[in-house]
Formats: sequence, C-alpha cells, structure tokens
Amino acid sequence: MSREILLDVRHLKKYYTVKQGAFRKGRLKAVDDVSFQIYRGETFGLVGESGCGKTTLGRCILRLLEPTAGEIYFEGTKIDDSNIREYRRKMQIVFQDPYASLDPRKTVSDIIGEAFDIYKTFGSKAERRKRILELMELVGLNETFYNRYPHEFSGGQRQRIGIARALAAGPEFIVCDEPVSALDVSIQAQVINMLERLQREKHLTYLFIAHDLAVVRHISDRIGVLYLGRLVELADSDELYRRPLHPYTQMLLSAVPIADPDESEKRHRIKPKGSIPSAINPPSGCPFRTRCSLAAPKCAEAFPKFREISPGHFVACFYAG
Repeated sequence: MSREILLDVRHLKKYYTVKQGAFRKGRLKAVDDVSFQIYRGETFGLVGESGCGKTTLGRCILRLLEPTAGEIYFEGTKIDDSNIREYRRKMQIVFQDPYASLDPRKTVSDIIGEAFDIYKTFGSKAERRKRILELMELVGLNETFYNRYPHEFSGGQRQRIGIARALAAGPEFIVCDEPVSALDVSIQAQVINMLERLQREKHLTYLFIAHDLAVVRHISDRIGVLYLGRLVELADSDELYRRPLHPYTQMLLSAVPIADPDESEKRHRIKPKGSIPSAINPPSGCPFRTRCSLAAPKCAEAFPKFREISPGHFVACFYAG
C-alpha cells in the first residue's frame, strides 16, 4: 500500500427531508460532516450499526446519491457534474444483495458486457465475448454460464457476477457495500479471498462497508467507525482492535464473538445504556452520549473535535481512552 491519496472526502453531508405528522417535516442526517482519505492500493473498512449511514456514504462517494454538501476528490481532481462520467469508469460498486442487484431479464454476458457497450471498449463481437469470458474465469465462473440468467445461480455465484460486472469498466476504486453479508459463511470466505486476490492482480483500492467486525479486520488496512452519520474513530486495523479509544468502538468490539468458550467467558461485554437515538432528532453534542458511560455535561454542548491521538489514530471524544 502506498501513501498516495486516491480518494479524499471532505465534509460530506447527506440530509433527507422526512414527514413528521400531517403538517410537520424533519431533517434526517444520514451522513453528517464526514471527512477521510483513502490511499491507493489499500482497503479502507467502514463499520457501524445498521442505519448509521454506511451505505449512504458509499453511494454519495460514487454520486449514485447526490450529496447535500461536501467535496469528493479523486486523484486530486474534484468530482462534479462536468467530469462524473469520466470518473464513473474509475469507480465502481459491488452491491449488498446479489439477488436484487442483477437484472433478471439479462443473461450473464449482457450483465458483464454492459460496461463494454457503454464505453465502447471492444473492437468486435468476438473480442467482446473473449473479454467477458476472461472476466468470468477471473471470478470463478466457467464458460457454460455465458448465456444463463441470474435466477439459475446461487447467491455466491450471483455475487461473483456482480464483481465481474464491476471489473468490466476497468476501475481503480471499488465500493464493496456489505458484499458478503447475504452469503453463507463458507461462501463468504471464498468471496473475501477472491477480492483480496483481485486487489493484488488488478491493483485495486477498496472501500469495504460491513457490520461484521471479524471480516473487516481480516481484509482492511485501516478502519473508520461510523455512528449516526458521524465518523467517531479511524485507525489502522490492528491498532483499532488492540487499542480502541472511543466508547462506541469499545462497545462494538466487546460484542465480537470469540470461538474459544473459555476466552469468551473471561471477556467483559460492554453493554450500552438505553437505545439508539433517532437520526431525525439526534442528541445535541456527541450523538453517543445518551448511551455512553463516560458522558458528562460537556458532551451535550458540542460534537468533539476529530483529533489525532497518536500517529494515524483519530477519535472524536473528549475522554478518549
């Protein structure tokens, strides 16, 4: 992994207007002032509870959703309406649900070859077929699947089709939006190993979104922790697991299952107070304060500054560590 910045996200926000009764509207802050950088060749993991804004953040980066505010730079160039088509080739996504993300009316060859058709990157039909078969082989699908439809495949095979489709455009950066959460555990390992192999062979950079902390630790170089649309901690993978500083990160890691029953019994499980607050009416100041054992009056006054505690380890907490 190099230290060259490939993707630079600055103060990204995504707000939705939602109805609260017949005459009142509220504002849901799905992503709220998030900034981070992803280096070329690395896997940046993004974790948090369901509904914290992970998927929304990933889709805003690709401009599948239009951000409310903020800037996104790719290779030092700001992405806007004038150049989004150019960067769509360089940035792709693997969706969470392999059953819903593939068009049931199209064959595997049509699904994978769509990027070739859009960008006109083939000289003849024979070349198009050859390149599609090469991508199929790359993700572990044989030639007999070429003219089959998505309903004829298992979940793991469909996700392989989705990965081949993402690779067809020749991207440098791929958002992996919980790519294994809908798969059996045995298939998860195969897909993760394949993603790691493809990263080495194709020199890819990943934003890996997941809620399974064991999977994220295995594949990620650095990890960001999201809570109610806010980035609360960011560190190298090993550092985050060895020395989590934010109370929310500590709570998440204490809930990760351990295979050894003796070790599991010895471990202290951190149980949060109360329930997850509403994203429409979040608490003032630090959004985690209503569930945090360290909360003090200061936490209600303002959101803590996202500061560097040690080299590469950032946290947004007044009482970190």
